[in-house]
Amino acid sequence: MNSRWPVADPDVMRPYDALATQVMPALKGPLVKPRPDGEAPEEAPAKAPSLAKASGRMAIASLISRITGFLWKLLLVGAIGQGIANDSFNVANTMPNIIFELLMGGVLASVVVPLLVRSQDEPDGGAAYTQRLITVAFSLLLVGTVVAVIAAPAFTSLYVDSSGKASPALTTAFAYLLLPEIFFYGVFALLSAVLNAKQIFGPTAWAPVINNLVVIFTILVVWIMPGDIDTGHVSITDPKVLTLGIGVTGGIVAQALLLIPPLLRSGFRFKWRWGIDKQMKEFGGLALWILGYVAVSQIGYTINTRVLTSGSPGGVTAYSNAWLLFQLPYGVIGVSLLTAIMPRMSRAAADGDHKKLIGDLSYASRISTVMLVPISAVMTVVGGSIGIALFTFGKGTVETAERLGDALAISAFALLPYALVMLQMRVFYAMKDARTPTLIMIVMTLVKVPLLYLCPVLLSPDNVVLGVMMVNALTFVVGAILGQVWLWVTLGNLRSKRVIGVILFTVVASVLGVAAAWVAGKLVPDFFGPRLGAWAKLLLQSVVGIVVSFGVLMALKVEELQPATSRFTRLIKRR
Repeated sequence: MNSRWPVADPDVMRPYDALATQVMPALKGPLVKPRPDGEAPEEAPAKAPSLAKASGRMAIASLISRITGFLWKLLLVGAIGQGIANDSFNVANTMPNIIFELLMGGVLASVVVPLLVRSQDEPDGGAAYTQRLITVAFSLLLVGTVVAVIAAPAFTSLYVDSSGKASPALTTAFAYLLLPEIFFYGVFALLSAVLNAKQIFGPTAWAPVINNLVVIFTILVVWIMPGDIDTGHVSITDPKVLTLGIGVTGGIVAQALLLIPPLLRSGFRFKWRWGIDKQMKEFGGLALWILGYVAVSQIGYTINTRVLTSGSPGGVTAYSNAWLLFQLPYGVIGVSLLTAIMPRMSRAAADGDHKKLIGDLSYASRISTVMLVPISAVMTVVGGSIGIALFTFGKGTVETAERLGDALAISAFALLPYALVMLQMRVFYAMKDARTPTLIMIVMTLVKVPLLYLCPVLLSPDNVVLGVMMVNALTFVVGAILGQVWLWVTLGNLRSKRVIGVILFTVVASVLGVAAAWVAGKLVPDFFGPRLGAWAKLLLQSVVGIVVSFGVLMALKVEELQPATSRFTRLIKRR
């Protein structure tokens, strides 16, 4: 499932990633079936699947979706390079995500799951609430999309620093073609929520893969088209601009429409239902705080983009691709685990069972630690090699690829803090507390903005992207610490000692893995050249670093690693 924890990401908005979530349905009827003959009732037959199995199944879908999503980013570099054209596309392609989040994306991702859990306790199973929600959302999305397309030049002036070497005209041309995605992002988000409420997860898990395949086909067509995108005399009718814009938007349209058949098969029938009931009022109250969260996060993102466009050409593209690589381990491991545990936390919060909620929070934190810290440590060593190995084909160059890899390496330490921030936000939303995440985001933005403005002052234009990645990484460290303290004040004892103990064991194992990977890198001869040498180092150092890190954790018998090792062992035995 191409999903993250459902949250308004402070830097890169991918709503379809954020909204493919599971919900825990309300229990209907007795837990045991009475016997007509008066004998003892039968045992409840169904046993909930284990967290490891549930997260494992989602990890497969997430892995395929992440790989195909990353593949089209690679192909885009090969097709149009890493310069002004790619920067313009990346900025424009982020606009519909941002506007969707401001309209309702953050609201849907954050508070719909807990409210759907509660609405299913209603006599109609939440049908009226769902229909009112869709009616209001579709209307708002349609109006918002039309206004956004008309205001495309204004959005470009907001995000692009015209004093640098960026191309506002090309960004605007792409924006006109990509902003219609806003409506279809919303359709996908809403239909996903309805399907997940019915425990139908397959279509929402695989629809993003179809989107990625459509985009891949589009980029291949652009690649074989003659000529380059004209950045000097920009026109929306430029064949490559037109093809890329329409094709990428078409991927989002396909992603949304693919959910309609399974929704109809589920028995759901939509009808326009206007009016405000108690549940919609509750939704509105929570939504105001979520909109505040998204709005504050966008202040940081806007300044983030303007700082990048004030540096050397290719900075936005390098940042976007480095950020995508940064999230890849979290998307495959963290999301599959946390999406599986989200329904349990929502139900525990709905029942007021704080003890169980704290247990789930602690467990998710510890598993995230043992799975992500070794990977982030190895990414620090192989970051430069990743950039050169993956982004030097087609129109990519070694210099820009190396800069991308360095940006990944210096920010890799924040992978666990990022995962913890996403987890903490979900806990607050499960408790129907939308205010605290907004306040935490305000603090994170207050830390982030001054540091961003220092980047072009202290660093050369080529290194601005490195500074921006470092600032974002530090911001997540601040957010993770603040969120943990806030949860401690709210819930009391969070079993922090056990989490800290697991972190210490994992850090020791990761340091040994990094040392082994560094030694392995010295074995690669220089005569391989930059590209072949990068591939050799990437493969050798990754394998050595990961094997040593997880081998030490297994030798230390870290309990939290057991679900992953057991599953891996079963897969090997099946072979």
